[in-house]
Amino acid sequence: MFSSLKKNLLHVCQAGLLLAGASAMAADLLPLATDLKPGTEGLPAAFAKPLKMSICFFDMQGRNGEYYGRAQDLALIAKRWNIQATLKVFTEEEDAVKAFKAGQCEGAVMSTLRSREFNRFMGSIDAPGAIPTYQHMRVVLKTLLDKKIEPYTISGPYQTIGVYPLGAQYLFTRDGSTKTLDALNGKKIAILNWDKTLNTLIGKMGATPVAESLSGFAKPFNKGEADAILAPAVAYYPFQLGQGIGDKGGVFKTPITQLTAALVINRDMIRKKTEDVDARVAAFRSMSAQFLEDMLNQFFISIDHQDKDVPGKYWIEQEPAQAQALEDFLTKSRIEMTKEGLYDARMMKILKKVRCSLDTTRAECTGTDE
Repeated sequence: MFSSLKKNLLHVCQAGLLLAGASAMAADLLPLATDLKPGTEGLPAAFAKPLKMSICFFDMQGRNGEYYGRAQDLALIAKRWNIQATLKVFTEEEDAVKAFKAGQCEGAVMSTLRSREFNRFMGSIDAPGAIPTYQHMRVVLKTLLDKKIEPYTISGPYQTIGVYPLGAQYLFTRDGSTKTLDALNGKKIAILNWDKTLNTLIGKMGATPVAESLSGFAKPFNKGEADAILAPAVAYYPFQLGQGIGDKGGVFKTPITQLTAALVINRDMIRKKTEDVDARVAAFRSMSAQFLEDMLNQFFISIDHQDKDVPGKYWIEQEPAQAQALEDFLTKSRIEMTKEGLYDARMMKILKKVRCSLDTTRAECTGTDE
């Protein structure tokens, strides 16, 4: 059962429907959408020409999934802008992405890590240590709606038009006495097989990555075949990570990365149906900007609850020197991986600017490494 993690990912999937629609979780969008009307409150007018498009998204319960029904609600809202969205359901993310690449859908929602192959700039948001807190994430997502940044979101026929938070990824360990990365040297760490950047990061820790698909990535940790696992808090209950933690394990309170999802479109496919692709994207970004705060409030309420689902006794509080050493490692790894071409240097500069805007005392703010 995919449970909470599936639901959180699919909230994002549904959020994309107002290129295909407006961006918010379906259950929370409807009350907000009462006044969501074309040509009002600075929103664009409805398009004269109808646009029929398909969105690939996955639900492990297929068309019987409750979030498929909510996505249908969003499709109804999209019709206000004369956009007719057809939902194509997949029970595996990899299949949804393959279908998108094969031209079976004009748009798709996937993990931002996986979206990096379509646009490296937007796909670099989840770089290690780049977004330390959810407060930083709020500022980043607002910044990415700046018109000056939009050209960077386009790579060939593809454009990433939205990124949505799913929560921080933490390091769960079977040994709660582990408080430093040095203690992970030579250990095995379970990760999602969404992108090679995670493999690279784990390798820089001196550990061995154990990459698995979403449905099976927790098994090595729970069975003792991996010493730790990199996962968001929302995975704690549905993937029974408490089995792996046991009585002696714990969770690093300092996030390693942030987990997000991205909405990617194929501009060339849409252009074959309508020439006003830029206007449609601009409309989406305008709606996103207007309702971003409400949307993020709903997302972070859920994320906060998920973080609190992990019992307090498991959170590992590092000493200041240990926490600083972890941050230094993440910074050093991020800079190296950017030089290696895994992350986009332009995005790294933006993320650094956000970090320094919230804390001007950070040592990096006087440096030129990013």
